[in-house]
Amino acid sequence: MNVLWKTPIPGLGHSSPIIWGDRIFVTTAVSSDANSQFVHGLTETAASADDSSKHSFRIYCLNKNTGSVVWQKVIYDGLPKVKRHVKASYANPTPATDGKNLVVSFGSEGLYCFDLDGKLLWKQDLGVLDGGWSSGPDFHWGFGSSPVIYKQLVIVQCDTQNQAFVAAYNLTNGKRVWQTPREEDSSWSTPTIYEGKNGAELITSGTKYYRGYDPLTGKELWRMADGVDVKIPTPVAANDLYFLGGGSSHAKHAFYVVRAGVKGEIKPDDTSANNIAWQSTQIRPHIVTPIVYRDYLYACTDSGILSQYDAKTGEPTFRARLGSGGSFSASPVAADGKVYFVSEDGDVFVIKAGTTFELLARNTMGEVVMATPAIGGKMIVIRGQNHLFGIGAKD
Repeated sequence: MNVLWKTPIPGLGHSSPIIWGDRIFVTTAVSSDANSQFVHGLTETAASADDSSKHSFRIYCLNKNTGSVVWQKVIYDGLPKVKRHVKASYANPTPATDGKNLVVSFGSEGLYCFDLDGKLLWKQDLGVLDGGWSSGPDFHWGFGSSPVIYKQLVIVQCDTQNQAFVAAYNLTNGKRVWQTPREEDSSWSTPTIYEGKNGAELITSGTKYYRGYDPLTGKELWRMADGVDVKIPTPVAANDLYFLGGGSSHAKHAFYVVRAGVKGEIKPDDTSANNIAWQSTQIRPHIVTPIVYRDYLYACTDSGILSQYDAKTGEPTFRARLGSGGSFSASPVAADGKVYFVSEDGDVFVIKAGTTFELLARNTMGEVVMATPAIGGKMIVIRGQNHLFGIGAKD
């Protein structure tokens, strides 16, 4: 593993780095309490963190080739408005950019848009976004859904205990374009935009329903009941198929593959309608979002059990364990015929894309990793608990 640079990032953050050109952007929340931490590893606790300290919510811009800090901004200083899960941070949502605008969400602390040099263009108050367990409203776990840029819109999914809605804001001035209420409990899933042969759809995962919306108007196009709480994985779209799954590790739930272009109320058990391409009770993602790469679906459990399936038919191809039972929160990424999985212990597993399991390499970062890596050009950028790492070759 060729580590090109290693840059310290203060504070705690589970947001992923993003890459545009020769720049990397990443968020963090720096506590005034030097002992502020999060729990990592396999845990079933529902506890909130005992963290009432003042925080500095920040965005960092780094040079991709050197790892040096180009600029940094303190976006908000103050006490967090909601509590977080013991395994979470106050900087969970990943930023988004279109190469001109940089959109950053800190949940209850606001939605912000900057230019790529750090100039604030606008900000929006999204309200108090208090996410927690639907079965126990006294549990407070924070916010996790990332903003999505589509055309001239910034779209956010806000499923919380006190409100649930999906909304779009004008990318240029931050004014709200539309907002659609959702009869949902808390979720932490980021929506997906897919442009297929039937047009563009905004696909969301929720405790009660999976749904598709018109991203330009917020009109609901379809829904499918699920009823499993604690939705975290992002919907995956590929080849006019939507790969939908997630939920509490205690719940009995299925993984559904829905055909793009469906309309109205979808019934998972109605095979005559041909709305469902295939489904499985063996694929049960909890935190880790699966990936479709070269026509195959890779799904990893929290404990590192990796399964591969034919994405079109659901035919299983292999099942293997990554490591010896460590915990996984980061989602896989893929490039150049390789699929990368990173455990919370900081072990990077590189497997060859194909229908048989072949481990090409295993390397360690030397610190905890909770965030999904980013790939840009010949470089993979990995966020550790204390550092950002640039790995690979310079462009």
